[in-house]
Amino acid sequence: MKDPKPLPSKPAPKSGLNAEIQARIGHQLRAMYDDVVKQGVPDRFADLIRKLDAGEPPGTDGEGLPQNSIGRD
Repeated sequence: MKDPKPLPSKPAPKSGLNAEIQARIGHQLRAMYDDVVKQGVPDRFADLIRKLDAGEPPGTDGEGLPQNSIGRD
């Protein structure tokens, strides 16, 4: 049996974006990112980060009790 002939190779398609398109995309991404940064961190996330930094397990109050405990005053 003969080995099958290899298929003729095709030139690789040209890929990439020109510098002007890259600059436009970069400008738009920076503008969107700036909007996200300006929104700040929601209070609930900031509280969670503070608790994690303090070594408290998530979902507990400062005393280690679940936040939604029944019968808490």
